Amino acid sequence: MMKYKGYTGKAEFDDEAGIFHGEVINTRDVITFQGTTVEEIRNAFHESVEDYLSFCTQLGHAPEKPFTGKLILRIPPDLHRKAYIAAQKTGKSLNAWITECIGEMSHARKLVI
Repeated sequence: MMKYKGYTGKAEFDDEAGIFHGEVINTRDVITFQGTTVEEIRNAFHESVEDYLSFCTQLGHAPEKPFTGKLILRIPPDLHRKAYIAAQKTGKSLNAWITECIGEMSHARKLVI
């Protein structure tokens, strides 16, 4: 994983093509980059982020910000109540309890980022 100006890039090596290709993974906008060496892929990542920011400025649009950690979640009222009670039983806030549950599930399913 690479980080630049709050954006996170993930790259993979394509053995057949002999290149690294990557994308920014913490936005919904598509930002891609490629290179043949580690230095090239890192530079291409930085350049792609800069190009994206510049392009947004030219269009007069605000660039999509990387994920902030804030999540609006809509769940059935009964599930909301059950989650609240479960959090209270553990002595945690609902937010802390949900964060812990998501973390445990991501580890259980090997979704560690």
